[in-house]
Amino acid sequence: MKPTRPWSPYLLVAPAILVFGFVVLIPAIANTFLSFASWSGTDAIQFVGLENYFRAFRDEIYLMAYRNTFVYILLTLVLEVVVGLLLAGLVTMAGRRTTFYRVAFFVPVTLPMIVIAILWSFVYSDDIGLINSGLRASGLDSLTRVWLGDPNTALLAVSVVSGWIYAGFYMAIFYAALQRIPKHLIEAAVLDGASQWRVFFSIKVPMIRPMIEVAVLLCITGAFQSFDLFYVMTNGGPDHATEIITTYLVEVVFRYRDLGYGAALSTIMTVVVVAIALVLVKMRTKGGSNDIEY
Repeated sequence: MKPTRPWSPYLLVAPAILVFGFVVLIPAIANTFLSFASWSGTDAIQFVGLENYFRAFRDEIYLMAYRNTFVYILLTLVLEVVVGLLLAGLVTMAGRRTTFYRVAFFVPVTLPMIVIAILWSFVYSDDIGLINSGLRASGLDSLTRVWLGDPNTALLAVSVVSGWIYAGFYMAIFYAALQRIPKHLIEAAVLDGASQWRVFFSIKVPMIRPMIEVAVLLCITGAFQSFDLFYVMTNGGPDHATEIITTYLVEVVFRYRDLGYGAALSTIMTVVVVAIALVLVKMRTKGGSNDIEY
């Protein structure tokens, strides 16, 4: 049946299109235009062509920020997705007594990021920190260190905090997916003598593979958007050991007021994130993830 008013569907989607245009499309076009210029925010805009992009590939700090970001992604994939999956497995094995564990693991997700960053800064403190105090009480004084001030441990220390926060988030996602697996498949495996961990890794994990792939995509894109945790805990230090793309981008724009160069850096980051997302989606499509049926 044809609608009596042919323009009515366009009228319904018009608000969403307008919001998308003003919030996403127009700023993206303006940012791309600015990436080809030099501008401090107060002087006249000068067109410099591709100079900002050439400068980015010569910028050692920017390249280091990319390296740190990819290391951070690898660490968070383990500390968030893998740990979240294992927590979901443990919670499902706990039977009916799961409410306490689900709430306990999910609570860090609900806390403000700034509060978490300050709290863990005290935990990592050299003098009064919980970790160094525990090591000294155990007679392991040689292992104490300034966790956030040592270039060898700073990035790992911040990544552990990120894992502490989001492992519970991914646990909730995986737990919901595990509940959708038909009970008769689990019962058949148990009757054949399979242990709980064998059932988990051989039946449950393969059957929630599409959800795991979505979690990996969310984790990677989320790592590219990370900022507040690094800014509060280390501000990119020591010696740029925890400098990631977003912290360096903010420094370029707000500290050095180099808006044209910052626009080029953000454009490159957008292209990299979109490329990674497309590759992951393509791999997921080729892997036939959508063919799994319960």
